[in-house]
Amino acid sequence: MNNNPSANKTPHIVIVGGGFAGLYAAKELGNAPVKVTLVDKRNFHLFQPLLYQVATGSLSPAEICSPLRLVVGRNPNTRVVLDEVVDIDPDKKQVIMREGILDYDKLIIGTGVSHHYFGNDQWEEEAPGLKSIENALDIRRKIFLAFEEAEKVSSPEEKQEWLTFAIVGGGPTGVELAGAIAEIAHKIIKNDFQEIDTTQAKILLIEGMDRVLPPYSPDLSKKAQESLEELGVTVLTQRMVNNIENNTLTMRHGEKTEEIKARTILWAAGVKASGLAKVIAERTNAETDRAGRIIVEPNLSLPECPDIYVVGDLAHFAHQGEKPLPGIAPVAMAQGKYMAKSIKDEIKGKPVNAFQYVDKGSLAVIGDNHAVVDLGFVKLSGLVAWLVWVFAHIYYLIEFDNKLTVMLQWGWNYLTRGRGARLITGEITEKNLMTKSFNNPHYSSTENSDGKIEKETLRVS
Repeated sequence: MNNNPSANKTPHIVIVGGGFAGLYAAKELGNAPVKVTLVDKRNFHLFQPLLYQVATGSLSPAEICSPLRLVVGRNPNTRVVLDEVVDIDPDKKQVIMREGILDYDKLIIGTGVSHHYFGNDQWEEEAPGLKSIENALDIRRKIFLAFEEAEKVSSPEEKQEWLTFAIVGGGPTGVELAGAIAEIAHKIIKNDFQEIDTTQAKILLIEGMDRVLPPYSPDLSKKAQESLEELGVTVLTQRMVNNIENNTLTMRHGEKTEEIKARTILWAAGVKASGLAKVIAERTNAETDRAGRIIVEPNLSLPECPDIYVVGDLAHFAHQGEKPLPGIAPVAMAQGKYMAKSIKDEIKGKPVNAFQYVDKGSLAVIGDNHAVVDLGFVKLSGLVAWLVWVFAHIYYLIEFDNKLTVMLQWGWNYLTRGRGARLITGEITEKNLMTKSFNNPHYSSTENSDGKIEKETLRVS
């Protein structure tokens, strides 16, 4: 396959996915002598590192999203297409969407990853993960609805089930969720209810390894766990989840089997490649890793298709260091910028160097005034680390209005200890609202002669 776009026409660069890698590539190509088409099934870019703040009521969805057309659609050489890519044809150099076909000279694919339940996809209904705005709103509903339900029931056992929150996975997402939920229960809403003491809520963080934040240094992991415990989180390490069913989480600890009754179980334990990865592998003979991510060349291309590039979380880049690069936002941003520079250099006839990631450090927030930061040359924890985390995230927000909104919202939340976005949204159904129990004085039902429920009532007093 010819890797050099024809000099007689403007090269057409098709970018699939408006995540960090795809969006940064499109932005950097805005002044290049190319035609760019950005395809995504959503019309906005999502700032995923702050999804947990939507899930816990600190921010609203619009504050961490930027419309793609606002960011790159105004570039005269860039077209934004709202569609989903379902196939590619490397021989014809075409991208097949649900509603059309695009020809390309170079194809950049960055469709990211989704939740990985390790063959137990049935767990997703009871233990949602956090990868989309819809996930975040679902989790927000589960968290705040749990306190409302606990307020209504009279059985102590049932109250405790509603006030038990289990987070599976002790990586950054799990740590951030656990810390935020602990702050909600123990600080933010402790005076908002009459029938329950929210400070008695149990927040459990479950990790299969011997410490939280396994990719971080042991000393930072230790400080992170200490900060979590200070907030009221119970950290359970070396636990492997066996089953999640009927509000019961079963896990193995050595030779023992443990059960936890919890009405709110959240998943932060693993990721797998998006559905398009399988199509890419089949069409291009590319190799994949255990999570289904595409193994790429040093310049992010595919071995048999040098005009196709895979970037961001979907890419398995193992050409730097002993381990593949982690699936984090800074890596994706760097790869997007690299792709744009490579295309510009190739057009100018300059040599294209291999991708080289400069690690600027790792950050994980645990709660207000609590974070851990590893900048390579220095490791920080506590308030200083939290301030670094705050300014780093504001800096990387895409649009100025988002930066200003988030900064003001965080400042207000910090001063008032409030979470103004703690709304319970979505359809309130029997499944997620009514507690069918003789212990719930607000619930009653009428049965017919066959014993089937004809009428259900939830009394609000």
